[in-house]
Amino acid sequence: MTKFKHIVSIILIFCSFMSIAANSSQDKKVPNEINVGLATGDAKVLSTYFNQNVELVVLDNDNVYSKAQAQQIVTNFFSKFPPIEKNAFSIIHDSGKENAQYVIGKLKTEKGDFRVYFLLKQNDGKQYIHQLRIEQQ
Repeated sequence: MTKFKHIVSIILIFCSFMSIAANSSQDKKVPNEINVGLATGDAKVLSTYFNQNVELVVLDNDNVYSKAQAQQIVTNFFSKFPPIEKNAFSIIHDSGKENAQYVIGKLKTEKGDFRVYFLLKQNDGKQYIHQLRIEQQ
């Protein structure tokens, strides 16, 4: 009988660890609105995830900008390089730890492909973009 209790205890501990691992991986999920904003070229949707100041590298713009300035720069980028109609943005790699996550993706536009990098940090339960890079491949 004690062997049975021991086995049940081990199974319960294992299930608890699996549950914790599943929940932590869900917390690291990139908000879908960010993917949609990049795929559709909607800087307004994307900017809802910008931190108050964003480190931005987009074409000739390389600086720390306010949320409003960053939105304008990204709007200008999308007006010059509109995304293709289907599957314009895809995530190549993402990783991170507790309150920070980075994403590397590919953006297909009508005028060529771009590599997209962004860093998300969690603050007050919401993820914010702290860094965004859009570089021509």
